[in-house]
Amino acid sequence: MYKLRELERIDLDRINKWRNDQNLIACLGAPYRYINEDVDHEWYEKYLHARNNSVRCAIVDDKQEEVVLGLISLLDINSINRSGVIHIMIGDNENRGKGIGTFAVNEMIKHAFYNLNLRRIELGVLENNLPAIRLYEKTGFVREGVKRESNYKNGKYVSMIIMAILREDYESMPSLRSENDE
Repeated sequence: MYKLRELERIDLDRINKWRNDQNLIACLGAPYRYINEDVDHEWYEKYLHARNNSVRCAIVDDKQEEVVLGLISLLDINSINRSGVIHIMIGDNENRGKGIGTFAVNEMIKHAFYNLNLRRIELGVLENNLPAIRLYEKTGFVREGVKRESNYKNGKYVSMIIMAILREDYESMPSLRSENDE
């Protein structure tokens, strides 16, 4: 089905294509910018030097690891507060709505809680990105607040919903309990 693997230099051409897709970026919190390949290579090099407080993974087909379907990251990892911020991007439109995002978010949550010993993961999602909000709620994230009209997208301001999941909330989810009973 799918798996996560650390982002590799070879993935950058595909990611650069996505980061230059105005329709895709319109769904995300980041502003649209024209990004050339040199910028993405520098972005990757900065990641390699910041691996102690960030994890960037390609979401791939488990039978064809070179087929990158999306990108999921856990950033701003804080070892004192035991927290981090999650970001996800499913690149091509035909790959959305297939459970890829649900798989990747669940895998990154498990990695954060059980390998990195975090206890809180948070995120921001545009209020009009209803598929993403449903995905986050399904994976256990809870709405904590709203940053009103905080992001400028396509000529207007859009509010950002702040969501988070705590380790104890995740461990009390019925779907997780049934997995552990097997």
